Amino acid sequence: MTPEDLVRDHTIYSCVMGSRAFGLATDTSDTDLRGVFLAPTPLFWRFEKPPTHVDGPADEQFSWELERFCELALRANPNILECLHSPLVEYADDTGRELLALRDAFLSRQAHDTFARYALGQHKKLEADVRNHGAPRWKHAMHLLRLLGSCRDLLRTGALTLDVGDHRERLLAVRRGEVAWPAVESWMARLAREADEAAALSPLPPVPDRARVQDFLVRVRRASALEPDPDDQVMQSAVNGGGGGIRQR
Repeated sequence: MTPEDLVRDHTIYSCVMGSRAFGLATDTSDTDLRGVFLAPTPLFWRFEKPPTHVDGPADEQFSWELERFCELALRANPNILECLHSPLVEYADDTGRELLALRDAFLSRQAHDTFARYALGQHKKLEADVRNHGAPRWKHAMHLLRLLGSCRDLLRTGALTLDVGDHRERLLAVRRGEVAWPAVESWMARLAREADEAAALSPLPPVPDRARVQDFLVRVRRASALEPDPDDQVMQSAVNGGGGGIRQR
């Protein structure tokens, strides 16, 4: 079973991310596809384990195996949490809908630290661009502002909202380079300060509900273990059909 097979045949959830999910799409925006696949449990009984993630097979498509996805979400990885809250869901089977129902179990005040660390790293890259080229990569500056605003609002309300709403035109002006870098930096600093203030009073729990997520993962793995092993089915077909031989494993 190839990585492409896992994405094609075992995806439980897929969505659109990037500018289209954030309400920042323009005529030239790509369609970024993100998804979660459930590798059949028997694949984990072998020496060669299934991949934790797959790039492709379509352009701008990236998927995570369920366990890796949950692991990153429990760490409050910004990209993963946003994937769970995309307003543009392309597909979800029963297991995928269970995963979506767990969204609140992944949210905690730990998001403040992870979002802030990610933002700090991105800000340093923008500063380097200014030093070396005289200007930042404006698209990246726009998305950093969006992320900081999203973090602040998550800590204030306990809900993660991706669409930028009324801030769309101002953010797109940043992307076009129509806002001076000092003004952009000032905006970033204000959003970071407001996120710090919100963290102290946030309605979010201090840590995610790891036990609830683990119960879900164990149940899903057990159910998958009861399904036929695809390789065993191929072997049985060869035995029953005759002439085709049995693959050596």
